[in-house]
Amino acid sequence: MIRQLVRSYVLLVAVAIALFTVPVAFTLTNQLRDDTEASVLREADTMALLLANGDRTSCEALQKMATAYAEKTPGDVQVTGAAGCTPGLLAPNRDADLRKVLDGDGPTTDWGSSFIWGPELVITVPAHEAGTGRVVGAVRVVYSTGEMTDRLWQIWGFRAVLAVLVLGVAALLGVGVARRLTRPLRQLNDMASKFSDGDLTARSPVTGPPETQTLARTLNQGAERLDTLIAAQRIFVADASHQLRTPLTALRLSLDNIADGVDDDFVREDVEQATAEVVRMSRLVNGLLVLARAEAKVAAAEPLPLMDLVRERLAVWRPAADERGVTIALRGSIDGRPSVLASPGHLDQMLDNVLSNALEVSPDGGTITVRVDPRGDVVGVSVLDEGPGMPDAEKSRAFDRFWRGRGLTGKSGSGLGLAVVRQLATDDGGTVTLTDAPGSGLCVTITLRAAGHLHLR
Repeated sequence: MIRQLVRSYVLLVAVAIALFTVPVAFTLTNQLRDDTEASVLREADTMALLLANGDRTSCEALQKMATAYAEKTPGDVQVTGAAGCTPGLLAPNRDADLRKVLDGDGPTTDWGSSFIWGPELVITVPAHEAGTGRVVGAVRVVYSTGEMTDRLWQIWGFRAVLAVLVLGVAALLGVGVARRLTRPLRQLNDMASKFSDGDLTARSPVTGPPETQTLARTLNQGAERLDTLIAAQRIFVADASHQLRTPLTALRLSLDNIADGVDDDFVREDVEQATAEVVRMSRLVNGLLVLARAEAKVAAAEPLPLMDLVRERLAVWRPAADERGVTIALRGSIDGRPSVLASPGHLDQMLDNVLSNALEVSPDGGTITVRVDPRGDVVGVSVLDEGPGMPDAEKSRAFDRFWRGRGLTGKSGSGLGLAVVRQLATDDGGTVTLTDAPGSGLCVTITLRAAGHLHLR
């Protein structure tokens, strides 16, 4: 928009300069031409009067005047008729203009070109005898237009340079004016960008013309209302999840007591089924509580030691993996103490969710591979399992809340694990992708911003 406003402003200034400068330049050009023609014609008429007298004094005066005129001006004087007056003066060739003048058709003017002028201005005037009015000769002045051409370039060149300077100043002023006019729009865009990134506290200053002030107030009010509604929703989900944990725990204990005191196998089976549903509901409530906390306002990302966090989480999950003979291997040792930008606790939760899913789908005796890949400004942490994998159609839905695939995770999962992972990664400016692992299984890659240079060895 700034470029368009500047272009429009410069275009208007250019049109104004053209409308005011070009006509003036043409007027000065025509005035220069008319003044030169009038001056040469006046001198030629004077010399024609001297030529018409025919006496020696007049002829001497004509010769002196012609000589002085040739010395002080870029013009040459040519004379025909009155034989006593021609010595020392150029004799013109007989041409159509000279014949017209000698035939009494009056003076002629030839600029040598129909466009402005040529290299020479030729003016031929008749010499009329006093009393009779008979044409007794002619005076021709051949005037070089070189100085006029230089003057013409000065007229147009000065105005061209002046126009360029004015356009340059207009462009600079246009940039300043355009930036000032578009500042409220840029502030609104900054607010919208922050809002789209999840910062619901972003507000726009109410500045600029009345229209943008009204728009800023409307957007701020809408953002305030949306922030309030979403905050209320988060609080409700968190409070409801937290409040449901206690009665669910009590219900599970009651079902366990009932199962211990029942001898009927059919009743015991029903109680076990009810207990299993209570357990699944408890997991769902815990997942909702984790997701509500993940969607809440997070702290600013800070550099965290990548390999320390990865090794810590692997140490926590290895005992559970050992029970099923599953090996958890870390591939790709990284030099130094690299770090990634993340909020405290986020990477731990993401790794826990991904490792939990990988362990649940891995066959007994299988291997879970954790790989760290530095990629310039980002670093990827990939978790590869040897489970049944996931079709492409299911990969596109795997991050939906409460969605459970047809794999092993569908038996007891809540469908919130990957949704929590994506929410946490997005809050830290990262991404989560699902791809097929080599051979079989699923590869979950968490990509975060690197806080230092990583070197794989």
